Amino acid sequence: MPVPRWKIAIETAIAEYKNQTVFQLATLDPTLPTPHVRSHVFRSFLSSESKPNLPLLVSSTDVRTPKVTQLAAHPDAELAWWIEGVQQQFRISGKVHVVPAPGHILFRHFLSRTASDHEGSSGIAALNKEGFNWEAKRVEAFKSLSGKMRATWCRPVPGTRLEGGQEEAKRWPVSIEEPQKGATEEEKSNWEMALHNFALVVIDPAEVDFVELGMVPNRRTKFTRLKEGTWGEEELVP
Repeated sequence: MPVPRWKIAIETAIAEYKNQTVFQLATLDPTLPTPHVRSHVFRSFLSSESKPNLPLLVSSTDVRTPKVTQLAAHPDAELAWWIEGVQQQFRISGKVHVVPAPGHILFRHFLSRTASDHEGSSGIAALNKEGFNWEAKRVEAFKSLSGKMRATWCRPVPGTRLEGGQEEAKRWPVSIEEPQKGATEEEKSNWEMALHNFALVVIDPAEVDFVELGMVPNRRTKFTRLKEGTWGEEELVP
């Protein structure tokens, strides 16, 4: 089956505007009907070899952040992505999964939830059917980051009180590199801590609202994932 047109549009846009890869992801609090939104960096697309028509969007997070428990309780979420260079907006809704380290309690939750997804139209199900190695993908994504970025996963729990003020922050690791022969125990510990806290955020789209404001007249298209794995298209008023 062909790759959906909305994915091609995103790939074309960010190929030209490589720095416009930040989108906003909204989730629901599990205890209150309160929405929470934050910015995420798009890392890559991911799809099974047999079903390129079911692409997943991959981002990352710290497994200790509140959004992780929010998504565990309510996996249905939506992202909004405005790509200024091409004047295009993508609103993508679907199920969002967090993939932590195998030793984390939520890893079994992820496996259980995705194992019960037998929909032929699910990108996650298609990958699992092929025996996809999620841990290898998580480690690969972590290693692809810069040393400075990796160090952000070696800080205290995000969002908690900074007890020692900026003096405490100055003591945090500035950069983390993969330990080589002769690495100190501190370097090994920092790497292991950061890698353990690093988790993938995987968005499995079910609907995409695509607005093109860089043309006259403006254009708006809604893509809906159908049961057979194809994508229905409907033109809307912008």
